[in-house]
Amino acid sequence: MIRLLQRTHAVLWQNNPLALGIKVVFLGLALFGSATMWMAVFADMGASLLVLANGLRMLRTSAPQTKD
Repeated sequence: MIRLLQRTHAVLWQNNPLALGIKVVFLGLALFGSATMWMAVFADMGASLLVLANGLRMLRTSAPQTKD
């Protein structure tokens, strides 16, 4: 349980800067007039998919074996 909590915490700390970083980049581009609304929408959806894929990596590990 503790290892799962630690891995979940690590994934959260990876996902937050990733998603916020993409949003900050597109905010900067929008301020300078280089980004369109559609670019921002696709970037937001892309960030959401990256965060989801990063979280799904946790499913690859096998469950701990219990002795019966």
